[in-house]
Amino acid sequence: MTIARVEAESIGTWLRCAGCSTLHYAKKLARGLGVCPDCDHHQRLTAAERAGQLLDDGALTVLPGRVLASDVLGFTDAKPYRERLIAARKSTGMDDAVLCGTGAIGGTPVCLAVMDFRFMGGSLGAAVGELITRAAEVALRERRAFVVVTASGGARMQEGILALMQMAKVSQALAGLRAAGLLSVSVVTDPTYGGVAASFATNTDVVVAERGARMGFAGPRVIEQTIGQRLPADFQTAAFLLAHGQVDAVLHRHDLRGWLAKLLAATRPGPAPEAVADSLVRDPGALAALDPWDAVAAARDTARPTALDRIGALLDGFVELHGDRAQADCPAVVAGFGLLDGLPIAVIGHQKGHHTKELLARNFGMPRPEGYRKALRVMRLAGRLGIPIVTLVDTPGAYPGRDAEEHGQSIAIAENVLAMFELPVPVVTVVTGEGGSGGALALAVGDRVLMLEHATYSVISPEGCSSILWGTAASAAEAARALRITARELLALSVVDGVLPESGAGVAEGLGAAIRGCLAELSAVDTETLVRDRRARFRAFGTAGLMRDA
Repeated sequence: MTIARVEAESIGTWLRCAGCSTLHYAKKLARGLGVCPDCDHHQRLTAAERAGQLLDDGALTVLPGRVLASDVLGFTDAKPYRERLIAARKSTGMDDAVLCGTGAIGGTPVCLAVMDFRFMGGSLGAAVGELITRAAEVALRERRAFVVVTASGGARMQEGILALMQMAKVSQALAGLRAAGLLSVSVVTDPTYGGVAASFATNTDVVVAERGARMGFAGPRVIEQTIGQRLPADFQTAAFLLAHGQVDAVLHRHDLRGWLAKLLAATRPGPAPEAVADSLVRDPGALAALDPWDAVAAARDTARPTALDRIGALLDGFVELHGDRAQADCPAVVAGFGLLDGLPIAVIGHQKGHHTKELLARNFGMPRPEGYRKALRVMRLAGRLGIPIVTLVDTPGAYPGRDAEEHGQSIAIAENVLAMFELPVPVVTVVTGEGGSGGALALAVGDRVLMLEHATYSVISPEGCSSILWGTAASAAEAARALRITARELLALSVVDGVLPESGAGVAEGLGAAIRGCLAELSAVDTETLVRDRRARFRAFGTAGLMRDA
């Protein structure tokens, strides 16, 4: 699927679209970033073209020093490897299949490595591995974000085992970035296969795929010939990868630079949050009594703002991330990064909907294990980057389906609850609607736990409790009253630290102020104390009413 060049003497250079075969004037196609205006096919780009599209003003400062591959094995197939290298250098004007340098995206300093498929199919050899490793090391030394754009058929066979070792070589450099709290991002372009797919294309913090990209370890032809299995038409496409939880986003080329700029801005260390006045109620006596069954109805009201509604009102430049990196994406959980009055935060929330179609698409806000694993992935990333976390809880509970149990629902919830006690950054939880059992708790182990006035939080739904203990669902209202599920009652039990009134306008502003106030308080605490206090907060629950031996 390369671009075929067609020379027309009277009108200059034209390019034939690899998607629809339409001829386009080369300069016009370049102005459209190489995207066909007729069929939207994304043509392949050279490394220089890609760097020019991504970086501010197209300015790449190439890393100093040349790295040239050599024929260590004395390898010959149809022709000697040495001759293949000479031909590739001559045809591309490049030393090897990657271009590395520094620049900025949206004002954020980055170190960029861009692979070029024209050079021996973008294959990964010792020189490519060395150059990408050096780029990651520059990012580490200069504390820049690291962005790698992949386009490769896999490891370079002519270099044998040394090519295989480049997968580990680059990965250890990425491990250094991870340990230093620096963001790494891969941009998967068409095609990305083999050793590149199984290393730095997918072991970065964030993985995005350009529309039309394909990625996999073994290619479709190899799979079909080896095991005789028929594959779906969309197998290993960007859309397939997104649906199976393997990439964070699929982006049109026209949107790629802007998306990266927002992500980089929302994951940079921000200013220390400043304390602000908030309208949180911390005294249960100051809250009006609300019948628990009425609170249940209010919490479940489909007109109530969803997590995405609240995120849109609270944050600038929100970038949503997708997938559990193993199996699927769960639409009942949204997660990503954004700016709260200029402060970078990670936000994770249960997502419901306002109408039947949306509720069905979001599984009524009931996460599968993939949703909890996505949430955990984003929380751990925020922890490494030193970015505070806000969770928005609104779920009837974890999805109780067969597939959820087969995929480890209990394990996913348990892992989240445990891991949240280890996060080295402030965590603020807000119960905005329904707080349903363990499915809610999996996102609710916070340093501060807040509730909206008409939210609920319970070990079980009133209907479930009524059916089990009363023997009928008809006593749900009575069960709701017995369970003490309202914000006022939970504040009295010290399960929550503050309640945000919902009467009148300004709930979104009040929520933002409450979160900022909590973050200002928590950010003044050192990490060891933060984690210790979080554990102590939950250690205390239930001890006051216990009978003890003398």
